[in-house]
Amino acid sequence: MNTTVTNSQTQPIVIAHRGASGYMPEHTLAAYSIAILQGCDFIEPDLVITKDGHLIARHDNRLDISTDIASRPGFASRKTTRTVDGVELEGWFSEDFTLTEIKQLRAIERIPETRPHNCRFDGMFEIPTLTEIIQLAKGFEPLRGKAIGIYPETKHPSHFQQAGLPMEQTLVNTLHEAGYTNPDAPVFLQSLEVSNLRLLSTLTNLPLIQLLRATGQPRDQAICGNSLSYDDMATRTGLKNIAEYAQGVGPEKYHFIIPPDRDGALHASNATPFVQYAHEAGLKVHPYTFRAEAEFLPSNLQAYALRDKQEPLINELLLFLNAGVDGFFVDQPELGAEAVRRFMAGRSKNVPIDFMR
Repeated sequence: MNTTVTNSQTQPIVIAHRGASGYMPEHTLAAYSIAILQGCDFIEPDLVITKDGHLIARHDNRLDISTDIASRPGFASRKTTRTVDGVELEGWFSEDFTLTEIKQLRAIERIPETRPHNCRFDGMFEIPTLTEIIQLAKGFEPLRGKAIGIYPETKHPSHFQQAGLPMEQTLVNTLHEAGYTNPDAPVFLQSLEVSNLRLLSTLTNLPLIQLLRATGQPRDQAICGNSLSYDDMATRTGLKNIAEYAQGVGPEKYHFIIPPDRDGALHASNATPFVQYAHEAGLKVHPYTFRAEAEFLPSNLQAYALRDKQEPLINELLLFLNAGVDGFFVDQPELGAEAVRRFMAGRSKNVPIDFMR
């Protein structure tokens, strides 16, 4: 499959999805460090909040899915049932623990059935705060000779607001105190909710990214009784509305940009006008999430992935880069960096990109 590069965007950014989560338990300083060394431009911490108001990096506020808390007898009595974003869950939740207690926990691989090799690190790394992640990124900047960006996501902001633990001001204060204050700072703030981003837009000049799920609607919109869905937000008009408070969008890659055909195969000809409409509205486009494992790839690359652990993901990324995206979230940052290198080299030479070398 060959496609000629016609794109004119500046060099796309590589966003290390929860760190180098393809190689280490996600949201650990080790995972972020590996990602930086592998050449990412930004590291992405998902943020939840503790009982005493500290922002920590976890995929979710339910701690037992990514820490060893279930094996700690001292915390056994803290297991509870709670409704989060309309879903009843049983487990241990970040908002019930102080930071001192959180620091007693250790990270474990969140998807061990997919990444059993990551399980060898279970129990080795503590749960980092946003402040520690910023310090890590800044510490690597002299080695990399460039700024290392921070791309935080506020998880469950309405849930925490209702629990009396609003995240927004704490997040802004932490970033501003670290020197990230202007629109050109190497920071993007992202959320699946709308009111959360609208509030952040009044508190900071840092750029904001509206995430778009493949189904459903933002939780805050459901709470308010509004019918606004992610599909509504992804229309030409919806994207213009997003541009009133945000500087970019983070769409689910297959639903919005290049949907697979009915056999699950991905082809350039399936691309939608989404990127065009977003750029018309002045929005950057950073789709999620690219992963190298065969189960996460389109059907026409899955068999290829069983023979080669790198080229299929690079090929998929080239397809999206040629569709005009401005960056992407990836679990294997070094493969993302290689895809960008090939894309930029091909564009500068105005030669076709070969997706299936």
